[in-house]
Amino acid sequence: MMCCVREMKALMLAVLIALALMMQAIMAEAGPREEIVVAGGCFWCVESDFEGVPGVIAAVSGFAGGKSTNPTYKDHTGHYEVVKITFDAGKISRDEILHKFMRSIDPTDDGGQFCDRGPAYKTALFYNGTDQRVAAEQAVSAAGQDLGRKIVTKILPLSGFYPAEDYHQDYYKSSDIVLTRAGPKSKASAYKFYRKACGRDAKVKALWGGAAPFAG
Repeated sequence: MMCCVREMKALMLAVLIALALMMQAIMAEAGPREEIVVAGGCFWCVESDFEGVPGVIAAVSGFAGGKSTNPTYKDHTGHYEVVKITFDAGKISRDEILHKFMRSIDPTDDGGQFCDRGPAYKTALFYNGTDQRVAAEQAVSAAGQDLGRKIVTKILPLSGFYPAEDYHQDYYKSSDIVLTRAGPKSKASAYKFYRKACGRDAKVKALWGGAAPFAG
């Protein structure tokens, strides 16, 4: 009986050691995580674009840039619609994220984005620290050089990020039913219709051509 107990303890120890080594390997393989907050008009669209990018861990819709705390979709005066992008810096760089973002919007439009008009839909890059500020400045400068036009995308310090309601997260792929002008549809179908009707991809493709990463 004592022999069986010793064997079980040895087996459990071996399993724990194997799990520890596996976790070490996973941690070593993953690069440092970083977060960037960007405003590119409708946050559903920006979230949809970046969740499929290799190296991106998460994209969360929310609000930033305003003075009020705990803003909601119905009451977010002064805030931008934004997306917080969390990424593995060992797989994709901050500069690559910003490069893709700038070419997924119309950074020359100071009145909003596409069919969505007003301050909440303007474009902006939020920074947390000097490194992110410098990267944002370089991304805006590069976009201006590529387009040969004035870029109006603002570069702002991040004072806080407020996630939007659960209803808005992963809207583009949700099977939940919502009532639209065309009748009941899944959120995914409603989103697809909205994005096309808003002209986002057509405008971005016309502006950026083959450099547009998500408007194919």
